[in-house]
Amino acid sequence: MDTEAQPTERDRSSHPGTPGTEGRSRFALVSRLAEWLPGGRITLTLLACLAFLLLLNTFVVQPFQIPSGSMEQGLRIGDRVLVNKLAYRFGAEPRRGDVVVFDGTGYFGDADYIKRVVGVGGDHVVCCDKEGRLQVNGRPVDETAFLYPGDTPSSVPFDVVVPAGRLFVLGDHRSDSSDSRDHLGSPGGGMIPVGEVIGRADWIAWPYDHWTHLTRPSAYARVPAASAEGAHG
Repeated sequence: MDTEAQPTERDRSSHPGTPGTEGRSRFALVSRLAEWLPGGRITLTLLACLAFLLLLNTFVVQPFQIPSGSMEQGLRIGDRVLVNKLAYRFGAEPRRGDVVVFDGTGYFGDADYIKRVVGVGGDHVVCCDKEGRLQVNGRPVDETAFLYPGDTPSSVPFDVVVPAGRLFVLGDHRSDSSDSRDHLGSPGGGMIPVGEVIGRADWIAWPYDHWTHLTRPSAYARVPAASAEGAHG
């Protein structure tokens, strides 16, 4: 005959490992914390929201205000864009046509910049061909969809090969943009290390009437890989 004492319902509810005890303890902790803070639960809720926004801004999405006209007409002075900081965190890298925000310290200046990626590691970027177009890996790129009206692809000729792990970037308003063209003789040759990219600008969030999803232009879709240039050049 089994004589081992069986716990009653009261015994089970008071057992240290009983489900629900931990939840009640956490609730009691929150209640004590709310009582300690001036403003109580309202203050605690505000602090939690601020902590969430801080984490969001640090690891996921960061707002960035457009400081100049170098990316007109798509991005205007004062526009606020949302920068996707996860876009290149899991093995993906910037692609031609992406609009990226990067830390220009030691390359452009001690500030963050926003430009369009024109060439990635290994690309041969030339301007301009006989028809005045930008060429990447021997293939002309039609930039009329996003280039500032009246601008040419570049008033300064260049012929560069982008080192591995670097980016050649240009502003859409070429006549009002200090970009890779202007730093070819500087340390790094005007090429931005991929590791300095903060994220990809995915949305114009403000002003409200300018709310837009920023997509990669189709102009770069037919550009061959760097290794295939010989077949297309």
